[in-house]
Amino acid sequence: MAQPRLSRRRLLKGAALAAVPYALLTDPRADAQSTPVDYPPAEWRPANTANYTASDRPDSYAIDRVVIHVTQETYANTLAVFANPEKSVSAHYLVRSADGHVAQCVHEADIAWHAGNWDYNTRSIGIEHEGWVDRPSYFTNALYEHSAKLTAAICAKHGIPKDREHIIGHYEVPGTDHTDPGPYWNWVRYLRLVNFA
Repeated sequence: MAQPRLSRRRLLKGAALAAVPYALLTDPRADAQSTPVDYPPAEWRPANTANYTASDRPDSYAIDRVVIHVTQETYANTLAVFANPEKSVSAHYLVRSADGHVAQCVHEADIAWHAGNWDYNTRSIGIEHEGWVDRPSYFTNALYEHSAKLTAAICAKHGIPKDREHIIGHYEVPGTDHTDPGPYWNWVRYLRLVNFA
């Protein structure tokens, strides 16, 4: 049986592909690692690996808390802080004030450095919210609604009760000096939204 012959056109296409620098080709491993998010509506905006601890939660640590934060920064600046390896800080998620857009910065299996308490970092998911504790105008309807849907999904996934004992403010973490989410955060409204999401 005769071997099929390669056409001149196929040879040229192969030669052209071989001439493409390897660096220009997509690395399928990078896409596989960076594309999947734990919460499908979220956009993947990774924190620098120097700013969190790789783990395999919940196998290594049970997850039983959601910690609510306020950034004291803009959305864009918060992403820049998480991407800066010298900052030693991250959160799993960041919610934008204007439209409730959610960015995931650390996978839920990994330990974000958000609570300032190692025990709480290992057992919680941290959600940052764009804004300032003394500027309630940042706590928009969109921010509350999208954050509540995110928190409800986290609670459902990890079997976390949707109550104030398990959904806490950063100020409630033992040993913290933080006050967020602050006096203008509407906990009654937020828990109602979480429970009806």
